[in-house]
Amino acid sequence: QVQLVESGGGSVQAGGSLRLACAASKYTYSRNCMGWFRQAPGKEREGVAAIYTGGGTTYYADSVKGRFTISQDNAKNTVYLRMNSLKPEDTGMYYCAARFDCYSESWSWGYEYNYWGQGTQVTVSS
Repeated sequence: QVQLVESGGGSVQAGGSLRLACAASKYTYSRNCMGWFRQAPGKEREGVAAIYTGGGTTYYADSVKGRFTISQDNAKNTVYLRMNSLKPEDTGMYYCAARFDCYSESWSWGYEYNYWGQGTQVTVSS
């Protein structure tokens, strides 16, 4: 069964923090590369972070390095995205996605991901 369910979104003021969670079915989690993407109104979807659940290697967009942390809990088939020092430009719908294998040159290519969640909204006010 293919399933990705995001949670943890909400509204915060600039400088605040949120932690998103992506709960995956065992089948989907076995894809071993879990990514977080976001899309703001009128903008293209962009890769935020990804993690290779087989070994823990992580990847980040330059815009979130040092502020966001992606992590995994293999026992729960869950990936997290801890977001600190949030900025208004971080506002958007955040999606979790899964694919086989992460690569440094392509982890942020959304079309490489086979499975997607429904998304969770993050709104950061100034």
